[in-house]
Amino acid sequence: MSTFLRATEIPTHGAMTAPASWFTSPVRYARELDRIFHRRWLCACRSSDVAHPGDYAVRTVGTESVIITRDEHGAPRAFHNVCRHRGTRLCEASRGHFDAGIQCPYHAWTYALDGRLVGAPHMSGTEGFDRSDWPLHAVAIAEWEGWLFINLDREPEPFATAFAALISRFARFRLATLVPARRIEYDVRANWKLIHQNYSECYHCSPVHPALVRLTPATSGENDLYEGPFLGGFMVITQPGGSMSTSGRACGLPVGELPHEDLQRVYYYSIFPNMLLSLHPDYVMAHTLWPEAPDRTRVTCEWLFNPATFADASFDTDDAIAFWDMTNAQDWHVCELSQLGVSSAAYAPGPYSSRESLSVAFDAEVRRSAGD
Repeated sequence: MSTFLRATEIPTHGAMTAPASWFTSPVRYARELDRIFHRRWLCACRSSDVAHPGDYAVRTVGTESVIITRDEHGAPRAFHNVCRHRGTRLCEASRGHFDAGIQCPYHAWTYALDGRLVGAPHMSGTEGFDRSDWPLHAVAIAEWEGWLFINLDREPEPFATAFAALISRFARFRLATLVPARRIEYDVRANWKLIHQNYSECYHCSPVHPALVRLTPATSGENDLYEGPFLGGFMVITQPGGSMSTSGRACGLPVGELPHEDLQRVYYYSIFPNMLLSLHPDYVMAHTLWPEAPDRTRVTCEWLFNPATFADASFDTDDAIAFWDMTNAQDWHVCELSQLGVSSAAYAPGPYSSRESLSVAFDAEVRRSAGD
């Protein structure tokens, strides 16, 4: 059984907000790419984005580019987007389909979908050359609840170990069966940590999100994960049978076999370092964060529904999408204002509120992961 606590019941021990360098320093940014984004499990895409052998998606992780695909047997694979000949980038498009393997555009070295080098023109006479010695550099990949996760570390922590606290935690939501309705990309002029911190508290909700607090009180939240890499809990939907939507009404069938209390709750979890997972009774929203600079983050937001919802004309999935697109815009705006503020010479760390205990816990995980 999970133990839920209000944010104010979780001690913050007088914690202060982070120094400016966390959000502005290129040196700090490079350190976090190396020690966090290049070593931890990252949510890359939905499994359905590469549904068939040869389908591919490309993800940029700091200075690295990764190809995610499926081999001839349907197994997910991930590779560095780097030819083993001269290092040429293999794929330029963000997604597509390999018809005849993965071929370098420079000298036509060709790789099978499992990474083996199967074609190298005019190399047969090269002394000591053996194609089996030159496969693509593999990237660790794992599948969880309909998402594919990647890890660039050469010896990554096993996914089952890293995600032990979450492996079956959300089974009742049947996440792997849900179908995306829409995906929106956002370019946010703020550090990735400011976005995490904003997501982790509703202290800001009353001044920033008036439409949201009409549907769920800003002080209604309780948390069951409040230390470590996974943080979050629930907030209460005020209207019986209601939802987080523009109309306030449900905009889809229940996503799973949910107990009665879950029909009046929205669960919000940050999954370190790049996923924000919001579980509603009638849909699921997922954000993935991709740092591009100390002051810039690319955010992908996707809405997932029970597939039967799309066959029921009484539901309007755009009701939820429009609500959260508006709410996202409000969040990105205050995050960008925060980025401007912490970039000022006048900024100094200030005291966290007792309602920001998950932000304090997030900062602690950043420090631990970055080796501070």
